[in-house]
Amino acid sequence: MRSSKKGPYIDQKLLKKVKKQKPEDGPIKTWARDSMISPEMIGYTFLVHNGKDFIPVKVIEEMVGHRLGEFALTRKFIKHGGKMQRELEKKARMAPAKAG
Repeated sequence: MRSSKKGPYIDQKLLKKVKKQKPEDGPIKTWARDSMISPEMIGYTFLVHNGKDFIPVKVIEEMVGHRLGEFALTRKFIKHGGKMQRELEKKARMAPAKAG
């Protein structure tokens, strides 16, 4: 966590790209996951690297103050499983068939 007296960390290279480009010009590719989202970034699409791929992140007003990396997850969630989960899924698939 960054000290509040230092202010937010915004990657300067990224900020320069934002100022140079228009939102409709296409996405901005970045590896700066730790960079805070500032109000100037609203409307832009960023391709944020998650360690393997680039995840598209469209910045909206509610995202200001968060970090880019929060919206590009690094771990892939498959699902919680087990015997009980399979039985529940089986019942869920059978229910629509009976209704029709």
